[in-house]
Order: sequence, then C-alpha cells, then structure tokens
Amino acid sequence: MPLLRQFVVQVRAAFLAFSTSTAMSATEINDSVDAYLWLEEVHGERAMAWVRERNAHSEKLLEARPDFAATQSAVRAILDSREQIPYIHRHGAFFYNLWRDQQQPRGLWRRTSLAQYRQAEPAWETVIDLDALGKAEGENWVWAGARCLGPAYTRCLVSLSRGGADAHVVREFDLIDKRFVPSGFSLPEAKSDVEWIDHDHLYVGSDFGPGSMTNSGYPRQIKRWARGSALADAPMVFEAQKSDVAVGVSVDKTPGFERTTFERAIDIYRNQISLLVDGKLLPIDKPDDAQLRFWRDKVLIELRSDWAVGGKLWTRGSLLVADAKRYLAGERNFQALFTPTASRSLASYTATQTTLVLDILDQVAGRLEEWKQLDGVWQQRAVVAPHPGRLGATALHDPLLAGDEHAETLIIDYADFLTPDSLLLARTGSDVFTPLKSRPTFFDSQGMRVEQSFARSKDGTQVPYFVVAGPNRRATGKPAPTLLYGYGGFEVSQTPFYSGVIGSQWLVRGGVFVLANIRGGGEFGPAWHQAAVGHNKQKSYDDFIAIAEDLIARGVTVPAHLGIEGGSNGGLLVAAVMVQRPDLFKAVLCQVPLLDMRRYHKLLAGASWMAEYGDPDKPGDWAVISRYSPYQNLRSGTKMPSVLFTTSTRDDRVHPGHARKMAARMLEQGHPVLYWENIEGGHGGAADNAQRARMVALEYAFLWRELAAPSSSIASHV
Repeated sequence: MPLLRQFVVQVRAAFLAFSTSTAMSATEINDSVDAYLWLEEVHGERAMAWVRERNAHSEKLLEARPDFAATQSAVRAILDSREQIPYIHRHGAFFYNLWRDQQQPRGLWRRTSLAQYRQAEPAWETVIDLDALGKAEGENWVWAGARCLGPAYTRCLVSLSRGGADAHVVREFDLIDKRFVPSGFSLPEAKSDVEWIDHDHLYVGSDFGPGSMTNSGYPRQIKRWARGSALADAPMVFEAQKSDVAVGVSVDKTPGFERTTFERAIDIYRNQISLLVDGKLLPIDKPDDAQLRFWRDKVLIELRSDWAVGGKLWTRGSLLVADAKRYLAGERNFQALFTPTASRSLASYTATQTTLVLDILDQVAGRLEEWKQLDGVWQQRAVVAPHPGRLGATALHDPLLAGDEHAETLIIDYADFLTPDSLLLARTGSDVFTPLKSRPTFFDSQGMRVEQSFARSKDGTQVPYFVVAGPNRRATGKPAPTLLYGYGGFEVSQTPFYSGVIGSQWLVRGGVFVLANIRGGGEFGPAWHQAAVGHNKQKSYDDFIAIAEDLIARGVTVPAHLGIEGGSNGGLLVAAVMVQRPDLFKAVLCQVPLLDMRRYHKLLAGASWMAEYGDPDKPGDWAVISRYSPYQNLRSGTKMPSVLFTTSTRDDRVHPGHARKMAARMLEQGHPVLYWENIEGGHGGAADNAQRARMVALEYAFLWRELAAPSSSIASHV
C-alpha cells in the first residue's frame, strides 16, 4: 500500500511538471477560428454524413466483440422485463402508469385502481396506445406527460414528443371516451408549459412567435386561453425578461385554499413569485434563491442561503414552515422542520393531508421523518424504514377530493446497490409497511460487498464515495476493471441504487463499480453544491481526481484498468478530468456532454445554466471557465485515454454539437476516439428500450475492450 501511495504522488508530480510546460492558451479556439462549427448544424447534410460515418466505424468495431449480441440481448431482457415495477401516478380514483416492453416499445398509458394495483397481476385498462397512435399518425411519438383537470378528471392535456426531444405537442384528451378531443385545446411542437384554470380556460406558456421565448429557449410569456378562441387572441397575463430562464404558473384548487401563483425564474436557482389576488399580481417577499410552496394554510420555505429575518438567523438547507396568511401579511414567525448538519441534508419532502414527510440524506443514505401539527405544536417522529440505501416517500393524497380515502397513505420506495427496488404501502403515524411491488433480482449478488470510503481532495475536504465489488476482488486482492461514475452539478445527489444492467454486465463479470459524491452535487445540501459552482467549479474535478487517486492508492485498481463515466454535466466532468489528468484513466465514457464551454450558453438550453458555470462572455468568468473547458484544452502530442462519446440528434437540451466537435478535434489530433449518435432519443439518449439496449451494449463493449485487455485498445482502429 505505501508503494501505491508513493506511485500516486509521483504521477501527480509528473503531471504538474508536464502541464506547466505544455499547456496551450485556452483562448486559441474561438468562434472565428473554430474549424468544426459546421458540426453544430444539427441536421446539416455535411454534419449528418460525418455522424453516419463515425457511427458506422464505432458499430463495426464494437459490435464485432463476441459478447456484443449476448450483452444487447441481456440488457433488452432486463429493460423489457414484465416483472419491472409499474410506477404509478394518481389522478382521482385511478392510478396511471406508462408501460413499455418488447411488444409495446413506445408504451401503453394505462390505469387501474389501488385495490387492483395491490394484486400480483392487476387488471389494467389501456387509455392510450403510443405505438398504435404513432403508426396511425406516421409519427415517432414518445410520451412526455399529462396534466389532468380535477376533481372530475375527465380531461387531460397530453404531451407527445417526436423522438424524445424536450419540445412536444400538447393535445386535449378525453379520459371517458379515451380519445383526443376534436377541436379541443392543441399546441404545436414547442417547449410549452400549460396549466388548467377550469374546463374552458388554460394558462399557456409557449412559443408565440418572435420575442416570446427566453434566451434559454423556454417560454417567457403566459397567456390566458379560452376554449374556442384563437391562441393569438389570448390576452397575455404575465411576462418575464429575455435574460430569465422561463416563466411558470401554478393553480392550486384545494377547497378553501385556492391560489394561483406566477413564477419568474431568474436563473435555475433564483425565482420571484407573485400571487393572483382579485385580478392583480402581488409579489411575495422571500429570498430569491429560496423555494416557496403553499400547503393548505401553511407556507413552506427551503433555504439555499442563510436568511437573517425576525431577529433570527436561519441556515441554508433549512426547511421552514409558517402560517400562510400571517406570512403574506408580513409576519416572519417560523418553525424549522429541518436544519442541516455536516452529514445530514434534506433531499425532498411530500405532503399528506395532515403530515409532512421528509426524505433526509444521512451520510448519503435515506431516512424518513414525519412532522405534524397538533394543538398548534409541531411534533416530529422518526420513521423506522429500510436503511441504508435510497429511500423516498410519495403521498397519494389528492387534496381536490372530499373525504379522500388515501389522505394519509404513502408509498415508500427503497433500493440499494444489491437490493432491488421495492414499493411499500404505509400510512402516516405508523411503521407498519405492506409490500406492494418489487423488482426481480437481475444478478447474483452472493459475496458482493458495498463500502463507503472517503478521499481527501486537493483542499483537504473529505469526499465520500461508494465501492461495489464482487467476491473475486476480495479473494485475489488484485486491481480490477473499475468504472467510476460521477455527476457533480446542479445540487443533484448521487445515492445508492439498484441496476440490473450494471450488476449483470459489470459486477458479475468481475468489474468494480464506484459512485462518487463530489461537490457540486446535493449530498450534503446547498453548501456542498455551492462549494463547486461558478469560479469554484474546478473543485468538482479535484474531488473526482482525488477519488481516482484513492482507488489506485488502496489497490482497488490501476490506471490501466480504470474507466470513468458521466452524462450531461457528468460528461463535462469526465472530459475535464480526462484532459487534466490523462495519466489516471484508460477509458472515458462521455454521454450527452457539455464540452465547448466557450459557446455552451449559445446552444439550445445552455443559457439557462449560467448560474452553475458562469457567463463565458464576461472576461472574469471566462478566465476561470477557460481553464477547464475540455474543447479548449485539448493538446496534441499527449497520450490520452480511449474515449467513447454518445449523444442524440434529437437532444434539444444539450446540443449534440458538443460531442461532435470534441470527437472531431480529438481525431484531428490523433487521439483514440469512438463516437456514436442515436438519431432519436432526446437528452436520455434513447427513445425506447431497443435503442437503449443497443446503446448500452456498445458502451459495455467499449469498456470491457479497454479495461479488461489494455493491450487491445481502439488506438489502432481510429
């Protein structure tokens, strides 16, 4: 072990010496000299010809592996398994589910009662057959959700996406006749936001033409649309600025507590809310970065910054509750239902009719707490639930229904790395759980073990990570093929989860899986996230590098067997550390990534993320961003890990041009690169299980090729 630690120190020293002498200026690539701007033309003839050529090359190489077909078949079987949990969402008396399998690749939107759902084989009623609808209309429809009008729940606004993009069409649907309403409410393809006012009126945010969208590509205007009238004639009732991210509206129809609020999202962390009172909009006072929600006669506030008010200091990460009327009148008398500690943070909460149920992360494992007000006093109760793992609670209460039989009913969801997801039926005030549904076991976990470890980052911060390994690793003690996964952004927590694919295609075959909990995520609340945003973004990369070094120092793996994986912001993460520390890794799986941070804010939804990364057009911000932006920091003549980029033509969130340009530039410099772009799929990369199985099989073919047999890399096949 001491020798391995000494090796890490030597590698770091060698890299630092190299980087100080060979680093290129990150400003050398700009819009005027970027030779690959043409790859940003999503459907451009030249760009698509390049995509098809690279796809064919990658497919030929990876599909030639003897285990490719078996992997694809096994992954498809897991995704299509009829024993998967049919997760539900309540609309009145019915519980709805979108089901996909081999026979229904695009899905059935179906419904049943809770009594039926509790049966081993529920009787489902099909509401919409997406495959039949797409075939009849000649469209590649992908489900994008539904907003249903209560309490009658006879009408829904159904959203359908072409190929899985964020943009979608909206069409009114009759839940009684199970058909789209002729001449009903309908919106063309756009990133729309709709909300029912009543049966004959909607609030609509959409693309109304020039000037109606923000710089981020989301609606900035909301109109009040009456049935039978032209949308163009609908009066505008709320408007944000073009520099904002988006606008939103919420209509709460809870009897006795009816409220309509309009939201201006200044950025992804700050918003301003106005309450509609007697036809006028009244701004609600709160910190811009705090999240405010009404719950019957209460107001709930989650803090992302410390708040000094009413003679007290409330710490960031806290959940506060107050009387709504008194709060709106100016009173600031709060009860803290949650206050963070160094190891505990609030992940989420759900509300029944009388009780708030908090999902708390304790050293990155879930715990549940209930809070209920009795005789004016808030009382806390710890819920005895499965631990440690990912734990969540969903209230089934529908506040629009009088005498709701499920007013205090909860569904508890639990999983960990070696325990398949299970749903438990519960009621507030009780620790008696009734098994409801569970996923099958997709791999033999006998002898596998999960450990939580901590790595010391560059600034001394202790950063946790989970290691999942099989018995072979402990028996031999030899370095194993290891896949390190990370995200590290937008306050998104990475918690334990069960994956039949990772288990069967990686762990069982002798691989080690590692989940990183680096700064930028939300594992320890807002402070953990804010420590690695903007000018401090490098700390996410330092944390990830520290975990990689720790894995090597502990003998879990060596650079020749270490691969890293990340998607979206995680794609930026793995590309940034690949460029900064190419010596540490053998393989990089980079999915739907951000990579050209000089232009990210000009591509699709990129402008909405400037609160996370900064504004490249501001010299001070670019001075920081330019030091880690992967596209600007590539160097020829450097030995780089092998890379597989995956993305989607239909990703209208993170532009596929990021991955295209990075791959093209790396190929130009002679680095070992594979590239695969799904023509459908949106930001998720795949539109159905068949596409996902193929994509995953390509990814595992790449990982095993690189990490299990270092001498047989893609370098000679570029």
